[in-house]
Amino acid sequence: MNNKKRWFTILLSVLFAFSTFGQEKTTFSINSNWDFFKGNVTYPEVLNQKNWEKVQIPHSWNKTDVNDDTPGYYRGAGWYTKTVNIPKTWENRDVYLLFEGANQTTEVFVNGKKAGSHIGGYTAFTINITPFVKFGDEKSNEITVKVDNSYQADIPPLTADFTFFGGLYRDVFISAVAKTHFEIDQYGGKGVFITTPLVTNDKATVKIKGTISKGTEQEVIVTATIVDQNTKIAKQQQKLKLNTNNVFEIDFQDIKNPKLWSTDTPNLYQVITTITDKKTGKILDEISNSLGFRWFNFDADNGFFLNGKSLKLIGASRHQDFKGMANTVSNEIAINDVHLLKKMGGNFLRVAHYPQDPVVLEACDRLGILASVEIPIVNAITESEAFSENCKYMQREMIRQNFNHPSVIIWAYMNEILLRPPFGNDKDRREIYFKSVAKLAQEIEDITRSEDPTRYTMIPNHGSFELYNRVGLTKIPMLVGWNLYQGWYGGKLDGFAAYLDMHHKELPNKPLLITEYGADADIRLHSNNPIRFDKSVEYAIDYHQVYLKAMLDRPFVAAGIAWNLADFSSEERAETDPSINNKGLLTIDRKPKDSYLFYQANLLTKPFLKIGLSGRNIVGGVANANDILEQQLKVYSNQKSISLTVNGKKLDMQSTVMGCANFNVPFKQGENTLIATAGDGDVFIQDQLSITANLVPEQLASKTLPFDEINVSVGDNRYFLSEEDKQLWLPDQEYKVGSWGYIGGKVFQLADTARQSFGSNIAISGTLLDPVYQTQRVGITGYNFDVPDGKYNLTLHFAELLSTEEQKTLAYNLSDKTANKDQFAERLFDVIINGKPAIERLGNKNELKSGQAISYTIPIIVTNQSGIKINFTPILGETILNGIQLKKCY
Repeated sequence: MNNKKRWFTILLSVLFAFSTFGQEKTTFSINSNWDFFKGNVTYPEVLNQKNWEKVQIPHSWNKTDVNDDTPGYYRGAGWYTKTVNIPKTWENRDVYLLFEGANQTTEVFVNGKKAGSHIGGYTAFTINITPFVKFGDEKSNEITVKVDNSYQADIPPLTADFTFFGGLYRDVFISAVAKTHFEIDQYGGKGVFITTPLVTNDKATVKIKGTISKGTEQEVIVTATIVDQNTKIAKQQQKLKLNTNNVFEIDFQDIKNPKLWSTDTPNLYQVITTITDKKTGKILDEISNSLGFRWFNFDADNGFFLNGKSLKLIGASRHQDFKGMANTVSNEIAINDVHLLKKMGGNFLRVAHYPQDPVVLEACDRLGILASVEIPIVNAITESEAFSENCKYMQREMIRQNFNHPSVIIWAYMNEILLRPPFGNDKDRREIYFKSVAKLAQEIEDITRSEDPTRYTMIPNHGSFELYNRVGLTKIPMLVGWNLYQGWYGGKLDGFAAYLDMHHKELPNKPLLITEYGADADIRLHSNNPIRFDKSVEYAIDYHQVYLKAMLDRPFVAAGIAWNLADFSSEERAETDPSINNKGLLTIDRKPKDSYLFYQANLLTKPFLKIGLSGRNIVGGVANANDILEQQLKVYSNQKSISLTVNGKKLDMQSTVMGCANFNVPFKQGENTLIATAGDGDVFIQDQLSITANLVPEQLASKTLPFDEINVSVGDNRYFLSEEDKQLWLPDQEYKVGSWGYIGGKVFQLADTARQSFGSNIAISGTLLDPVYQTQRVGITGYNFDVPDGKYNLTLHFAELLSTEEQKTLAYNLSDKTANKDQFAERLFDVIINGKPAIERLGNKNELKSGQAISYTIPIIVTNQSGIKINFTPILGETILNGIQLKKCY
């Protein structure tokens, strides 16, 4: 293994020598040229394994297996190894490895010996490797790291609606520090903690506390300097005799006229803290932290206040993955996410459900985004001492690692912890479980308030008000967060406002935040008649309009935090976009959805205007008698009224309601130019878009609009645009003479409509057209196309949507477990086209497998104006059809 790295280690030793000249502290990344092996083997036997591959850090072994057709993904051990040269000049220093994140347990070996370990996949940690290293340019050191993302009952999260990507997925650093340095061994913190006990418009006080490693017995001077850009505004010192007192505390009592930190003007100071050897005058360690002067409070009646001014917190939560990258996102992507939130007009980020890369909160500090951070206790706990200790340790890690960010105002824990409590058949045992949850919550609460009495605490709960209130989880934290989905997972949209009012009545003294709300929006799906759970962009807009208005209308709602900023991976989800939770305001590769534009229109103060065709460059449908397609279109703007010109013709001006103006747009076949304008006087803004319309004639034998092709998602009322081949699938329709459509049957619907009111909830293997295969007509008798004579290719699509296997109850499924269940039934049928057998004895005991796509393309020659008549003849059970395509050859 070592020989493969010889040239890299030579280069690394040169970098070491250059970077350490004249310095007591050196830190840089060692992300390059690691070797990786996946497998559950032991150390040191793993070093004898073959088939190691060269990788760069950040790295995850789950980049591809999460999104394939096979359920599940690899959860086990992965090994990383490399050699480094550590120069002789470091011999009198302490050498550390710093890991920003590794999921979820980590063991570190140096030169054949175990140097340390860490539990938890989302907090940073340091490993002191000084006792194990060999110093000298000619001496290489072998570093081997085992990371394991296996399920472990004593480590949160146990279950969650996101993917537990394994790997060494954040940056790794090596650092050499003087023997006397700020304490970095405790909980991965920086050893320096800053508070502002008093802040007003006129003055502020600053308190700086910290701990110094024991080192050798010596006298040191700790100096703290507050800097405003390049100007030093205050400086204080404290002398310490180490091994007698290693804790320092420096107070600045009178900072005049501080520049306040706010969401509009995020003024940042820097606090530079140094340790100097009193005898030699040599600087032993130095650290810089951001400082923001602000004060804030939550009020149960009037919401949130920053620097004495009322501020409605509106924003989103963030998961850390990105399309094709798992969690191995670059610093630039993470920072850009915060910029995207700011560009949306948001002022709050819920860092959920776990601490994230340090650059996220650094960006919040710079951009003026307030934040909450939480540890990953999600859905359930294990009633063990080990689980409790791991949770409490993570909470301390989270607080100490993120303590000095002025953007952070809330420490949270226990997301939806009573979502699916165990022991449902044993009431007494379940009550014991509830007491265990409350006990752990109180212990974490006490730790949090002890570690940081300057910030608020919060538990985000799902909508079971009575249960959380009875167990005590609405009483323990300082704030209550509610994750509410009325009108999505169940209930109706108007139930959201009623829930807000109920909370304020029942808990009049408890500040309220809406920590989650959202509706899936697959940008490929659109509907003129959106309904719950159809995943259409249009339903999501209806949903967000209702929710935002309810929150803005109620001063006691301190925050509205959309779920989620961007789509994210959830391997167990099996819906229109398998393994993806589509509630994001952005796609997983950060393209804006209409819902993102909606918030820009409602939150931005600078003039904003955008045509609502996010992600689409093709529309289509059935033309009217004038060969025109009329479709609804939204334009998003914070202006009062909007003008829209289509192909040079100006439509009637429309007023905006909650940032939306609705137009009925006439599209012609081919290219269409849309120009939206708004404003008058000093304000004039415009947005222009070119879009292709693929029209199907109302009468297929039309002379003015010749028929070319049609793709129909059978049993569906949505438009679906396939990203890969740019094919537009149309909603189904009943057959009309001269046109096309189905004959007979009914739309497929799950028995449990409380959970999902539209289509199937299973992923379809062997296709990228999941939305097409997830809907169907059951008991269909025919499908007709009254096309003119010619040669055509007809493609029929089938998938069995029921199964004999028990379907897994997913964590986010909020419907009753005892709800109606779908009954699998054998089916067998023939397909006859224009009187001739085409597909014989197709059934779910042969080719028609559950959850698998199957299609048949059949060439057809139409003569004598006979059109195409497809008959479905049942032999056993009911016939089905999921999709149908017809393309004219000549």
